[in-house]
Amino acid sequence: MGKNYVDIENDQGGTLRYRKHANGRGLVAHGAKVHPMAHIEAGAYIEPGARVGKGATIARGAWIDADAVIGDNAHIDAHAHVGQGAAIGDGAHVGVRTEIGPGARIVRGARIGDDETVAAGLTVATDPKGLWLAA
Repeated sequence: MGKNYVDIENDQGGTLRYRKHANGRGLVAHGAKVHPMAHIEAGAYIEPGARVGKGATIARGAWIDADAVIGDNAHIDAHAHVGQGAAIGDGAHVGVRTEIGPGARIVRGARIGDDETVAAGLTVATDPKGLWLAA
């Protein structure tokens, strides 16, 4: 039983190789580390150097950029983008069409709503309802 690979050309003309994840149909780039118990839905992309923890869910159309870290049991909703080098804590939830900037940090258990933007390098903590807390 072989792996299914897809080669996709990036905007600089280079080719990246992706494979379908065992628990879902999302595409995982060569060099990304995704726990076998994570779920990567169809149309989701995990870029090289990214890490996805145990029990995490990456929904359809989500894009996890290079070197980003997604914690255990985190949930990234549909069409969200987690920028390069960003970190999403264990059990955190990122809403639909939300943009997490490069290098941003979402703390353990935080809830970021739909259509929100977290600026590059910002650290965000929330209460259980998703209200942002002052740092």
